[in-house]
Amino acid sequence: MNFSLIVPSYNEARNLPTFIAAATACLDGEDLDYELVFVDDGSSDDTSEVLKREIESYRAAGSGRAAFVVVELARNFGKEAALHAGLERATGDCIGFIDADMQQDPQVALKMLRFLDDNPEIDCVAAVQESRKESLPLRACKKLFYRVFNGMSDTRIIADVSDFRVFRRPVAEALLSLREQFRFSKGLFAWVGFSTHVMPYQVHERLSGKSKWTVRKLVSYGWNGVLAFSTWPLKLVMYTGVILALITLFFFGWDLFEKMAYNYDISTTQLLVYVVLLMGGIQMFVLGILGEYMARAYIEAKNRPVCIVRSEYAFAAAANQAPSKVRASASTASETEALSDDAGTGARCA
Repeated sequence: MNFSLIVPSYNEARNLPTFIAAATACLDGEDLDYELVFVDDGSSDDTSEVLKREIESYRAAGSGRAAFVVVELARNFGKEAALHAGLERATGDCIGFIDADMQQDPQVALKMLRFLDDNPEIDCVAAVQESRKESLPLRACKKLFYRVFNGMSDTRIIADVSDFRVFRRPVAEALLSLREQFRFSKGLFAWVGFSTHVMPYQVHERLSGKSKWTVRKLVSYGWNGVLAFSTWPLKLVMYTGVILALITLFFFGWDLFEKMAYNYDISTTQLLVYVVLLMGGIQMFVLGILGEYMARAYIEAKNRPVCIVRSEYAFAAAANQAPSKVRASASTASETEALSDDAGTGARCA
């Protein structure tokens, strides 16, 4: 399989017929074998039924090149889980993420695929909107988030880049090797590395329905990203303790100076307040140190690989034979199931 296009779908029944028609019309004209991997993320509408109907209609025509995979999750696990489930089942040499609402054009995904074909040194192409069709406050909040995130984390994410990407198989295997439950794709792509090219594109209006990204979900998603890739919240406790202790010592020293220089009285209540604040600052400092060790244990518990190998070379015994390139695999093999035309399969999302 040359290309796998993963399409997370949550209550997208009204958009899927147009998306499937657009994607197949775009990719059928290319000289490649491709598959569309749809992940129904616990939809409450008839997303699965529409998918099956449109696929049967496409296959009945008998002139297309597309293969299809449909994954139904037991409930709404969220977009990140849906992307991961699709990634586990994608078999293409190159893989892409795209939404089903037609804001992201399949033609752009094809353009990114062609860019990878023409530039073997590039591993991933990430799309960024030329102009964001959002309110000014929301754009300002997102811009602030990227600055704060990159300031707090050792992992630097590219501002304004969405999950709309096309990437090579080694990138997919690297992502699959990261088994954490609380996933933040922007951070995961940045963490595994690989050479990434940013491609601007023009976003379209949503074909039907409303965006599932409410303000509350965006805030929760951003906070999850901070916790997943930064120990800054724990360090904040330590810094606050140090600042509190220094301020307490300063005011205590100032009162002591006034007592010695001007014979001002220092009340017992004042001294008690200083002692409480000083001890509180010391305790917060100690908690910050403990938090730092907990943070390191937390990161290690994610069981991320120490490094990611892009490729390896194997040398044959014959001296006149050139070395052969071996694709490195960073992923842990997961259970796979055969998919036939007539039978569905069980699904496991780790």
